[in-house]
Amino acid sequence: MNHPYDDILSRPRPVSTAHPPMPLIDRAAQFSPFAALTGYEAAVLEAARLTEARPELDESRKEQLNACLQLLKAHSRERPQAEICYFKPDERKSGGACVTVAGTVKKVDDFTGRVTMADGTVIPMEDILNIKAEYEEGIL
Repeated sequence: MNHPYDDILSRPRPVSTAHPPMPLIDRAAQFSPFAALTGYEAAVLEAARLTEARPELDESRKEQLNACLQLLKAHSRERPQAEICYFKPDERKSGGACVTVAGTVKKVDDFTGRVTMADGTVIPMEDILNIKAEYEEGIL
């Protein structure tokens, strides 16, 4: 078979006498991939990230949690140890996650509606789902 380029296939590659050859690392960089859609991969990962729906508490459970919060407030000088499970809303999409924080309760503030832990964690009271606490007189 006779191909149109048979005459140049066996010839050596032309080398310029005026310009030095490009280093291989620079030559490879010309052909490296680039991000044509900047941020697309991050957007896909964000869309795939799952969140949980906010759990709904019935009135009796809300009353129990309120009673626990009042006991924590009454014993706040004793620095009670507590494990508080609460719903943390997601900053970017609907839903969120249930988070559990354990440590010393620093302050229970009815005015702002927040519980502050000794490590600086601030928990909105309306987001609290469960409380397990210990203080000098007993366990909640």
